Amino acid sequence: MSPLLLQIKTQLQAQTVAAMAVGHQHNHQTVLGALETIWRQQGLLGLWQGVGGAVPRVMVGSAAQLATFTSAKAWVQKQQWLPEDSWLVALAGGMISSIAVVAVMTPFDVVSTRLYNQPVDRAGRGQLYGGLTDCMVKIWRQEGPLALYKGLGPAYLRLGPHTILSMLFWDELRKLAGRAQHQGT
Repeated sequence: MSPLLLQIKTQLQAQTVAAMAVGHQHNHQTVLGALETIWRQQGLLGLWQGVGGAVPRVMVGSAAQLATFTSAKAWVQKQQWLPEDSWLVALAGGMISSIAVVAVMTPFDVVSTRLYNQPVDRAGRGQLYGGLTDCMVKIWRQEGPLALYKGLGPAYLRLGPHTILSMLFWDELRKLAGRAQHQGT
């Protein structure tokens, strides 16, 4: 999902009635209304507010996914719990990898959410955080390191199946391509 859509999704999800409001309220009525308001108040750069948290999130998540899946799959294979060439080995490797992915991505999710939802000044600069590092340090100091893991359970429910299935399908497709290449030679 694009950083722009994540920003709007976050702002719309955080929005509530004044009696229950927590944090800054952007008061968008619709997605198009949000786009128009952001464009009018902050210009082109406003549409990319929070991207500084989203890009590192994807980078560390992808790195963790690729690095841990291969290692986890090899470890499961070594244990000989499952048939050697079974799709269950990749499934188990994906399950292990999904834990690592969620562990490294959740702090960046928290930071991205804060960056997306903070109020901005007339120049479009965040009024609470100066960027990724500033936000992470402020959360750590003011709320403690565990605050970077808010929403860990829901994050796993969202990212876990994605990682498990992505790695399983990738591994199975890789095997099919290898067999096809072998038959073609």
